[in-house]
Amino acid sequence: MGHTSAHQFRMRKAALLPLVSALLLLACGGSDETLSVTELSEKTHVHGLAVAADDPERLYIASHFGLYVADPGGTARLVSEERHDFMGFTPHPLEPQTLFASGHPHGGGNLGFLVSEDRGVTWTRRASGVRGPVDFHQMDVSPADANVIYGVYQGLLQHSADGGHTWELRGQAPQGLIELAASSRRPERLFAATQNGLLVSHDGGGNWERAHSSTAPSSTVRTVAAGHVYAYIVGVGLVQASEGSLNWRVVGEHWGDDFMLHLAVDPSDPNRMFTVNSQGRVLSSSDGGASWAPF
Repeated sequence: MGHTSAHQFRMRKAALLPLVSALLLLACGGSDETLSVTELSEKTHVHGLAVAADDPERLYIASHFGLYVADPGGTARLVSEERHDFMGFTPHPLEPQTLFASGHPHGGGNLGFLVSEDRGVTWTRRASGVRGPVDFHQMDVSPADANVIYGVYQGLLQHSADGGHTWELRGQAPQGLIELAASSRRPERLFAATQNGLLVSHDGGGNWERAHSSTAPSSTVRTVAAGHVYAYIVGVGLVQASEGSLNWRVVGEHWGDDFMLHLAVDPSDPNRMFTVNSQGRVLSSSDGGASWAPF
């Protein structure tokens, strides 16, 4: 199976995977609130990662069965009793206690746009979104303006300018969209990792152009406060550039048939990174993405 077809197959997430994950949890003791990161990745799949801005030893892991926090020793602790399927997850860029999410409740349906103001312990629906309740699989808040949030539901890009209270449609999302990343410099700039390459929009998703010359699938994209953007491109590797120039350099070699799915960069130390690979394993790097090891 070639790089592109393997990528598309895995990214589509076979319909039976949630059921298999649920059975594994029941068989292994799904009520456990503390387990190793390795056990967590074996029991369920991870939808998002983030390092707390005020505590570099706090790694959020948004999963199919709730939000966990992992410590440097590799122990993951369930944060909330609400075992939502957090398909979309992103922290507030200025308020460490505030988190945003979307996805599915444990009993089925859609969550809409959720907010937690106590680091993920309790969640409330802030809005249903357009044609909602929405289930944002791709979602990000702008580090340049925390009131600006983007989300994608049913192939349509939605935009909020008031912190997620109200939403409007911006049009079709890029075809084959995998992940969104809002600019850390301009709230109207938006990056998209897609099955057809890495794209950028300078008008809030109205128009898109290539951000990187490769047309190979881009499986993840992330911006950081320093004005840099990172992306993983199949067959190329982990690349990094200044948002202003988009002159890319490879910081980590490609992984063959494996690839990155989600990327988190420590706000206090850009050399410290975390990712989830295509097998669902959480990995860490202490040298800016040049080398990786199991968390």
